[in-house]
Amino acid sequence: MTSLLIARGLAIGGRLQPTDVDIAAGSLVALIGPNGSGKTSLLRALAGVELSGGRVVIDGEDGASAPPARRPHLLAFLPASRDLIWPIRAREIIAMGLPTDDPPRVDQLLDQLELRPLAARPVTELSTGERARVLLARALAPCPRLLLLDEPLSNLDPYWVLKTLQLLRETVEATGCSALVSLHDIDRVHSFDRVLLADQGRIAADLTPAEMLSSRELSRSFRIENSADGWRVSPPEGPRSSP
Repeated sequence: MTSLLIARGLAIGGRLQPTDVDIAAGSLVALIGPNGSGKTSLLRALAGVELSGGRVVIDGEDGASAPPARRPHLLAFLPASRDLIWPIRAREIIAMGLPTDDPPRVDQLLDQLELRPLAARPVTELSTGERARVLLARALAPCPRLLLLDEPLSNLDPYWVLKTLQLLRETVEATGCSALVSLHDIDRVHSFDRVLLADQGRIAADLTPAEMLSSRELSRSFRIENSADGWRVSPPEGPRSSP
């Protein structure tokens, strides 16, 4: 398959070791890992928000040298924070994701994410989950080739978790774009094509969902193990004998 994202030697001092990432066009990729493992750092490096080394090529274009007007069409980065301090209407927040005025596209997203009843309300009056949907709509607005989404399922109720995963799948299949999505709920990886496991500032494993959930790398990184009753905390390792 054709690689939409080719990243080489991405690094952030003290947080992300030199890392290579390839993502095929039209694919939905999960990024998992324990707290502090480097998931957000990797997303920020790919987005060019924070980077001390490496190169990112998106759909054949160098991300760092792309003109400002081109960047929204190449990538969108959705941070994990849902904080919005200005009382701006939800519709206007979504429109901010577009490089040019496009009311029909905003209307389409309002309908897709069932936000029309909230369109005229200030985002400061919305719940955290509602703000999450508004910000996702803003990321989707310019139809970017690469979506970098940091915990987009957090603060969502079960309906919106499933609806968001469905929308992401429909988007990548319809447009041929790709999405890299960080998650905390590892049981959701079945909805993805591939799973990257971050640990100690590096990619520790790159597997299919089924392979990842049964892998030693996952158990070691999260300090959990699968049992007949579901996930449980792994027993502490005994003291290692001297060589």
